Amino acid sequence: MLTIQSLSKQYINGIWKDGQSSKQLTNVNPYNGEVLSTLAMATTQDIDHAYQASFKAQKEWEKVNAYKKRAILENAVTYIEDHEEEITELIIDELGATRLKAAFEIGLVKNIIKEAATFPLRMEGKILPSIEDNKENRLYRIPVGVVGVISPFNFPFFLSMKSVAPALGAGNGVVIKPHEETPVMGGTLIAKIFEEAGVPTGLLNVVVTDINEIGDAFIEHPIPRIISFTGSTQVGSHIGQVAMKHFKKPVLELGGNSAFIVMEDADIDYAVTTATFSRFTHSGQICMSANRILVHEDVYEEFVEKYKQKVSSLKVGDPRELDTIIGPVVNERQASNLSTQIENSIKEGASIILQGSVESNLMAPTIIGNVTPDMTIAQEELFGPVVCILSFKDKQEAIDIANDTRFGLSGAIHTANVETGVEMAKNIHTGMIHINDITIHDEPIVAFGGEGQSGIGRLNGQWSLDEFTTMKWISVSYGQRQFPY
Repeated sequence: MLTIQSLSKQYINGIWKDGQSSKQLTNVNPYNGEVLSTLAMATTQDIDHAYQASFKAQKEWEKVNAYKKRAILENAVTYIEDHEEEITELIIDELGATRLKAAFEIGLVKNIIKEAATFPLRMEGKILPSIEDNKENRLYRIPVGVVGVISPFNFPFFLSMKSVAPALGAGNGVVIKPHEETPVMGGTLIAKIFEEAGVPTGLLNVVVTDINEIGDAFIEHPIPRIISFTGSTQVGSHIGQVAMKHFKKPVLELGGNSAFIVMEDADIDYAVTTATFSRFTHSGQICMSANRILVHEDVYEEFVEKYKQKVSSLKVGDPRELDTIIGPVVNERQASNLSTQIENSIKEGASIILQGSVESNLMAPTIIGNVTPDMTIAQEELFGPVVCILSFKDKQEAIDIANDTRFGLSGAIHTANVETGVEMAKNIHTGMIHINDITIHDEPIVAFGGEGQSGIGRLNGQWSLDEFTTMKWISVSYGQRQFPY
């Protein structure tokens, strides 16, 4: 049986073991404060052992028949399906997530592994002509070697797997460093899944660490060629700089400040429902969440009234109860930060449309109105159940407001005229934007990634295959060239 306690170990070179650090990680349920487990943290020596094991095993994994690799990845999906209820319980306990969120995340995980299972059969190369006689140019797609994956706390199961499964499918070894708030869902559960699926010993490793102890050792280690990070822009900037300094490729999925635009011809009732889902799923702790709702001035009052009514109906509380929509944010520090952001917005001239109560790290929804684009609340990422609403007079102003941010991850435009929405979308500087849909959207074969401070690189489908492989040029001369000397 899968339990938090049974998975609270390091997983290095196929062995479940304690880390060598004297520091202990206490894994706590965000909703009720229950201690789920304690875990001995990993040291830089543990990190070295993990990378060395992955490096060695990758050499063998690269040679494994492509169809066997595919079968192993498919085994991982089967294992998840066979243990779906247990995994749901783990998500609820470790993340404080609702059952709705757990089902959503598990579905995403299964889809990304299914896509990654096709990668072993897509390691295609090319034969290209040469400017020289009797010569050909061969291009081979090969694995990069070992990938270091650093994952966040909000969707740890999926956002770890989003890099892990494609990296394995492309023939690489992997070492995961999960967030300390979610060591199981972001790391050791994934190790268990692939252990049972049949990956070679040592290929996949998990190290749960204390950054204060290891510093940048996970990034600076000479073995990994790619560091894939999902998390805040501030941390991602540091990771990217350190990786580049050591000539490693960073793949960065960072923060967002997504705009949800409601045009005057939009279906208001549908827009209200969609905007609610876009903001409050997993208590607003999603990088693609709609931070800013932009509403045309002609329908502003109607939208705000219906939106307030809809959001007010969302049940806040115990994530184990089936009808709960909003559970806790990750910790009290995050709740305090959000409360400060709300207070500062009022000082800058915003007003409260709906005031949510705060008990520890359980926050009811807050809607902030009379927001202008220059206010801090409109410029920062709101990682919780807080949203701001702005009005605009025409589509150009909506585009200008949407672009008035250093981020560029996701977005949505609601309008009866699809082509108007598409033309607006083309002019909004963001990696992804959806017409008449939610901002929280991910598909396993479609390029996912941000612009600006929302990240570097693209994942999913062919783009993940490109990120986790490299092209090697081998030329073959069938004759002898003539030289001038």
